[in-house]
Amino acid sequence: MIAHHALVLNLHQPLGNLQALLEHQTWEAKEILFALDRIPRSLWGQEDVARVHLSLSGTLLETLSDPAFQQQVYGIVDCGSLLWHFQNQSLFEVVGTGYYHPVLPLIPEADRKEHLRRWLGIAHHLLWRPRFQGFWPPEMGFSMELIPLLRAFGYRYVFVDSEHIEPVTEMTWQEMRYRPHIARHGDAEIVVIVRDRELSDAQESGMDLGWFLNEVAERTKWCDFPPLVTTCTDGENGGWFRNVTEGANFWSAFYHPLLDHARSEEAILRPTFISDYLDTHGVHGEVRVRTGAWNTGWHHGLGFTQWTGSERQRQALADFAEVSRVVHDARWYAGERGLTEGPEAEAMERALDHLLKAETSCNLFWGEAWVPRAEAELQASRDALAQVGSGATAIAAETLVEDSRAEEAPEPPRPTLEPLAPETHAPTAEDASASRIRTSAPATPL
Repeated sequence: MIAHHALVLNLHQPLGNLQALLEHQTWEAKEILFALDRIPRSLWGQEDVARVHLSLSGTLLETLSDPAFQQQVYGIVDCGSLLWHFQNQSLFEVVGTGYYHPVLPLIPEADRKEHLRRWLGIAHHLLWRPRFQGFWPPEMGFSMELIPLLRAFGYRYVFVDSEHIEPVTEMTWQEMRYRPHIARHGDAEIVVIVRDRELSDAQESGMDLGWFLNEVAERTKWCDFPPLVTTCTDGENGGWFRNVTEGANFWSAFYHPLLDHARSEEAILRPTFISDYLDTHGVHGEVRVRTGAWNTGWHHGLGFTQWTGSERQRQALADFAEVSRVVHDARWYAGERGLTEGPEAEAMERALDHLLKAETSCNLFWGEAWVPRAEAELQASRDALAQVGSGATAIAAETLVEDSRAEEAPEPPRPTLEPLAPETHAPTAEDASASRIRTSAPATPL
């Protein structure tokens, strides 16, 4: 029996990061750009068997489509051509995600909708697809309460990590890992695609095709159904993907030989699009998904400790909720007044923009090193709200600004509530190469 392989690559850079790297760590920026450009170049002429799922964050799409950035890197990578090649639907199944790459279960419910809506706006414009069937939760951060939202945006399936799956209907270990399932929340349901954590770990760091085929054969040998083996990693981070030497990176050392194997008469594995697999083989059984993320360089993903391990990280999350409440109250009140343009409407949109930027996962991922970025965006959101001039909105905004100023006032020393979690340390160049869900940390603040 031939197994079906779904390769998934997550591509994300926070807003302004590539520009900062070009200025301060030029070679690292070039490595990232070359890694992005290598994806379609490695697949030209392979449309008969190559199948790759891509998640591109809204901030990465915004950067690659920015004329100023395109001019800045012209001669390194042609960003316009790169985006055009990503439109190839024979090679790429692009999946949806959140615009600013937030850990969705950690941010207010009202903001989740904005991240998803904005991503669809830029993706429809740049990638020319009428529909995006799959959804990639940033950092694979998932909770069951997301299901109605994803269905409302038209998504058919969502990726979750194998460590968080709990069967509702009786199923074997092989069925749980290598079949799509249904997950339900209230009246909404969605197809769950299970990421094989161990095989994904191998994909991230470098693996031999023979080892991979043997491992897949062992893991699926008791399957009495066509197994779907799903591996998911970043696609532009780490030496395995960034290496520019032919025969020493993921594409030339592993994926090209895999395609040759898939064409052979002895093939035991063949690349597939998940949408095609679902159309042909359907789904099996029902599961619950425990709230959590994928494993990072320092943490297993349960409890979101990577993003919540220190008091300052947790305070930033609390501030997200407070600022979000006032921003959305202001927008509701403006709607009641019919206020759609003018200085107040523009101020509210700026407040929302800064809030969403604050919520990017990278601002919390690096322990406390990047939390000041979130705090700065939140303060910019408060400042914009202060420009809203009348009614209940202005009162709430003024209260929020006063609260933020009170927090900045000196206060007597107080004992530390708890020590920092061991994984909350400042990023280093070694961390950036070793960590799975990361973006390169610039040498200086943006």
